[in-house]
Amino acid sequence: MNKLPKYKGFNLLGLFSPNRVLGFSEEDFKWISEWGFDFVRIPMNYKTWYVEGSDRIKEEILGMIDEVVGWGDKYNIHVCLNIHGAPGYCVNEETKKGYNLWKDKEPLELFVSYWQAFAKRYKGISSKKLSFNLINEPRGYSEEEMTKEDFIKVISYTTQKIREIDPQRLIIADGVDYGNQPVLELKNLGIAQSCRAYLPFEISHYKAEWVKGSDKFTKPCWPLVRENGEVVDKESLRDHYRKWAELINDGIGVICGEGGAYIHTPHDVVIRWLSDVLDILKEFGIGFALWQFRGAFGIIDSGRPDADYVDFYGHKLDKKLLEILQRF
Repeated sequence: MNKLPKYKGFNLLGLFSPNRVLGFSEEDFKWISEWGFDFVRIPMNYKTWYVEGSDRIKEEILGMIDEVVGWGDKYNIHVCLNIHGAPGYCVNEETKKGYNLWKDKEPLELFVSYWQAFAKRYKGISSKKLSFNLINEPRGYSEEEMTKEDFIKVISYTTQKIREIDPQRLIIADGVDYGNQPVLELKNLGIAQSCRAYLPFEISHYKAEWVKGSDKFTKPCWPLVRENGEVVDKESLRDHYRKWAELINDGIGVICGEGGAYIHTPHDVVIRWLSDVLDILKEFGIGFALWQFRGAFGIIDSGRPDADYVDFYGHKLDKKLLEILQRF
């Protein structure tokens, strides 16, 4: 049995962009709760709070995070804080030589100082209400950027430093290879792990402007048939998630912290594919958070050209997508 509840919810992106702080809305928490969801993940970029030459966090940003934690408590929603863009590593950027979270002392110590600051600030809040998801989507192992030993060192050290302050905090590590591969060597740390729901990539990221070559993907269908004749269907996805179910059998908590499909994938394909993904996660007892509540992957104001929207307080609500998430 999964040590983590089968949470269901959304990622809220108010501190996601390094260049633009959007903030958060209590209204979102109210709607998320009223629709039957109980989880929000908050992917954050450290550049939103970075103070040159210091390890402190800007007070206005801490105030925003305080509000999020408070709204989570008010609406019975678990809040998962995540550093998406860290000193020396971000999945959306090339890692700079000499400033590498996985290999260099300076960015690692700055990264750890932020988690220690959160640990001090939120000590005493139950892990049923708050968790720390350390770093978003480490890439696959390589000698140049991050070996297995590098990864284990960073996660182990950060976990140790958080627990020196708050021994009871629920800590979650994303799997490697962009959250697609669990790491058995972390088992003895007593932390949970997080997977993703972006497979097959040709469906989740069809024509995604930030993904090189995605404009050349064949228009997706489900099940997916690749040009080489390979078929990706529900059973092959079940095989993929089975290794995460095995992690659960080893006593490790598992959640799927992100997933979904971008706006250019045909809506009927998104619904059929995601329904199968959610069936599998439900079968294995793994919780799920859609990437975005509002926006291109989300259920509100996504901008999908082929979705049938209903008006919701002046917003465009993708009711079909909402309903399959509610059934999860």
